[in-house]
Amino acid sequence: MRKSVLLSVLSFLSLFFGVNAGDWANFSRYADENIVVRRLSESQRRVVMMGNSITKLWAETDTAFFVGNGFISRGISGQVTAQMLLRFRSDVISLRPEIVVILGGTNDIAGNDGLYDEDVTFGNIVSMVELAEANGIVPVLSSVLPVDEYPWNKTVKNVPEKVKSLNRRICEYAEKKNILYVDYYSPMQCNGALIPEYTFDGVHPTAAGYEVMEAVLLSVLQGLL
Repeated sequence: MRKSVLLSVLSFLSLFFGVNAGDWANFSRYADENIVVRRLSESQRRVVMMGNSITKLWAETDTAFFVGNGFISRGISGQVTAQMLLRFRSDVISLRPEIVVILGGTNDIAGNDGLYDEDVTFGNIVSMVELAEANGIVPVLSSVLPVDEYPWNKTVKNVPEKVKSLNRRICEYAEKKNILYVDYYSPMQCNGALIPEYTFDGVHPTAAGYEVMEAVLLSVLQGLL
């Protein structure tokens, strides 16, 4: 009985939070696709988008945007920045892109892997930046999207304040290190939450929300692209 319950829990986590039993960072998710990507021309893999479900759904919602700009999605649902950091070498560095756009942190705040520690999350993001730079890849940092409440974990308190605090640190670090910073937060928020037309659950963007993100991202990357 206990074994069947455990398997059911793991199946649920795998479906909704990207948890893969025995492969915590989910290296296997893009293993086969990475082989294919490494064979593409440089123009077809200019930018890797490293992230979680927001990045994953973005590529699925507007595939043409990714293909047309030579963007490669490496988003995995539910992942915290520690998981992203672990797979950074296999899902970013090995693909030899010119640029990596890093968007993560909301699942850390949501408590997907335990209690949230802003210092740890920020440190994971900094480590990804340093790995990119050490390998000749231009890092681009992103703000966490506004969130008022996490539907899957309503016990998390003061979410808007936590989002603002992490974004402040990411932005200040980007300015200090002369790293490009993509501010999705400002044009998408109202009183600390996502504008209703831009989201279907308070966390993930709708097609309209992604259109806003695309305009913001391209305006930041135009000098590089």
